[in-house]
Amino acid sequence: LKMSKWGARVKKVEQLAQSFQLNPLTTPYKPRLWPCQPSSVWKLFLRQSVAISFTQSCKEDVHVFALEKEKVPVGQRIYLVTSYTELWYYYRTYTQSLMHCYEVIPDGAVCKLYLDLEFHKPSNKGSDGKTMVSLLIQYICDKLMELYGTECSAKNVLNLDSSTEEKFSRHLIFCLQHATFKDNIHVGRFIHAVLQPILNKAKSRSCLDNEMDSVTENKMKRRKQEERNLSFLRVKNKDGQDCLFVDLGVYTKNRNFRLYKSSKAGKNAAFTVAEDNQFIVKPEKGISAEESIFLASLVCNVRYIGICETFSSALLTGTLSGFLSSPHQEVDTFVLTVVRKDGIQGSIRRWNYFAAEQLLVYDIAKYRWCENVGRFHKSNNIMIVVDLKEEVWYQKCHDPDCRNFRSSSYPLPQEICISYILKLDEEDQAYLMDDAGNIELSQKPKRAGPQSTVCPEEEKSDVWGDEWDDQDYLESLDNFEQKSEEISDQLLLECMADFDSH
Repeated sequence: LKMSKWGARVKKVEQLAQSFQLNPLTTPYKPRLWPCQPSSVWKLFLRQSVAISFTQSCKEDVHVFALEKEKVPVGQRIYLVTSYTELWYYYRTYTQSLMHCYEVIPDGAVCKLYLDLEFHKPSNKGSDGKTMVSLLIQYICDKLMELYGTECSAKNVLNLDSSTEEKFSRHLIFCLQHATFKDNIHVGRFIHAVLQPILNKAKSRSCLDNEMDSVTENKMKRRKQEERNLSFLRVKNKDGQDCLFVDLGVYTKNRNFRLYKSSKAGKNAAFTVAEDNQFIVKPEKGISAEESIFLASLVCNVRYIGICETFSSALLTGTLSGFLSSPHQEVDTFVLTVVRKDGIQGSIRRWNYFAAEQLLVYDIAKYRWCENVGRFHKSNNIMIVVDLKEEVWYQKCHDPDCRNFRSSSYPLPQEICISYILKLDEEDQAYLMDDAGNIELSQKPKRAGPQSTVCPEEEKSDVWGDEWDDQDYLESLDNFEQKSEEISDQLLLECMADFDSH
């Protein structure tokens, strides 16, 4: 009789499990874009690292964004993975849930040059923010031409404004085609290098006291002139202390950079196009001018076209040699096995990571074997391109005769594929967005109300039992096992019968 009761209970559990599979607790968010758009991805995570890992395993062109919610602890964010197109589509609709949105600039991702500018207005009453922005744009453009031979003007710089009565605040994004930085760490090094005269003002003055040859003296005079030209960058914070107009703290790994039309949680100042913006929008077919501005504002919206002209801080120091570890060290190790064979010790000269396509492009040194010619090139080096989405790798070449050549694609080892490594737990999928744009927990908390129940009405009072009772039962069982060598089957059956009778 007791065994038949147990069998009936097992059957009921199986029926309940089937019911949960057919009727999930929360209806999954299903975007409804036009049929011409790619497959939709809209996934929310608690942890940024897992969200980034998910993008690397996803076959679609997706990116990570950080969302702030009202009435939650300061700094707590939810991480959304979706495409640029889909985010823009719902960004205009769900102004409440998506109004505090940030672009996550992944570690190692090729990106545009960007700056965050701000100063406290009451402490800098004589400062003209618009003039300061104009002077800084011109100075950066001059440096891009001087160091890289790249033409740039205010028409290439998207100028966004979120100023208030108390604070002057701007974002500048340099939208230069075929001219990007290796990652935002290199952007930071570039900005530090070009602002060195104002940063090292005291040091440069002390150097003038030493004996100098004519060349050194000319350099110091030039630096002094640059220091005077950059004096407008010195401002005061709200405590009256000296600080810089340019925020140098925004060039860290996985930086969250606030989006166009977004404000900080608890604030109403969203980024809009500045009155003095000169950036020229060139909308593509089927894309509005406003969406074009949104896409231009995205720091990591950089397309991979062959080998992009990538700025590097190495150009400032005069060296491009040495092994550099990419964000995917296990892929680096694999690439080294490809270029180290038959006694040849190839190496990775440098790497570039293109976030939009999830491509790692390796410039290879000391290994020149080309599949196109079936032999080693005499002087020109090769590239190994790793497609993290498709989980394959192939070889390209710097040789002019092989410029358009791409080798066959070869699968990556399973143990380094993101789809094999990535394992999501329940916590990482704790949030969902419904069709009304509300972001809620995907699983109701303990002792949830009856509205979360999906079981048939007659089963509500007799399914799983009380969760807290279950926890107490397990703790008691654990305590008993620590004191006893074995629990008899008879005692277990009696306990279950007693449980069923309540």
